[in-house]
Amino acid sequence: MNELSVNHLLGIKHLNINDLNLIFKTADHFKEVINRSIKKVPSLRDITIANLFFENSTRTKLSFELAEKRLSADVINFSSSQSSVKKGETLIDTVNNILSMKVDMVVLRHPNPGAAELLATNVDATIINAGDGANEHPTQALLDSYSMREKLGDLKNKNILIVGDISHSRVALSNIYALQLQGANVMVCGPKTLIPKYLHKLGVLVEHDFLKALKWCNVVNMLRLQNERMTDSFFPSVREYVQQYGLTSDILNSLDKDIYIMHPGPINRGVEISSDVADSKNSIILDQVENGVAIRMSIIYLLAQKKPLNK
Repeated sequence: MNELSVNHLLGIKHLNINDLNLIFKTADHFKEVINRSIKKVPSLRDITIANLFFENSTRTKLSFELAEKRLSADVINFSSSQSSVKKGETLIDTVNNILSMKVDMVVLRHPNPGAAELLATNVDATIINAGDGANEHPTQALLDSYSMREKLGDLKNKNILIVGDISHSRVALSNIYALQLQGANVMVCGPKTLIPKYLHKLGVLVEHDFLKALKWCNVVNMLRLQNERMTDSFFPSVREYVQQYGLTSDILNSLDKDIYIMHPGPINRGVEISSDVADSKNSIILDQVENGVAIRMSIIYLLAQKKPLNK
């Protein structure tokens, strides 16, 4: 199989294992490219991509833009803070106006779950979901899995732990889907108030004892508290959260094994993870950042093969 089964990247739940393997295999090639002295390839020099970010983002936006430029695509960056959306224009009208300038692909970050799917069914362009509310963040999950595979090989039967604010995290849901597709065992850990009840239906293990969960896993992915999405108080204080679920070198040293440490960023140092742990030899956080460019190059390239140019 040398093409994706989907025409858009809306969420991991729409992908199959062949899609994941193709994305990872293509990313291997692009990772080699971005480590050369000349880091560009002319693969997409006839493609125009619009980055539409209706939520603040630094890492994801930069990673997508770099991936697009490494592929020699033409890039338009759009920020909702300076747009007609502020004047009441709808999302579909905004995108259709942009597409009339002959744009082939749209990378969308939006606060509303389902925004990427809405666009995919209403506009004539390839849509890549760069995060929609607390729903999915598929490229983050793909780069996370790719980073784990570099260290562990095949993820089948590996134990992967996701810790923190599961309820408000699009990263957690996309990771669960991606890891289960690859046959990994997935456990979540955090306060009861931050773990949704429906996770049991997805076959995910739930553990509230942080130390017990760490002893079980091969990899731990530490999520930040999504304060911007919280409308209520979900735990007594940040200090209490840190005491129960903050990852420190003392906790790591108490384990009788080494585990890999991941974080999707941005890191709140001293809250979910201490600085010495974030910068330790077990941390693969910077690998995730590097791999993000290769994975996004892979996805953009593979999706561009499936659609005629918007002439």
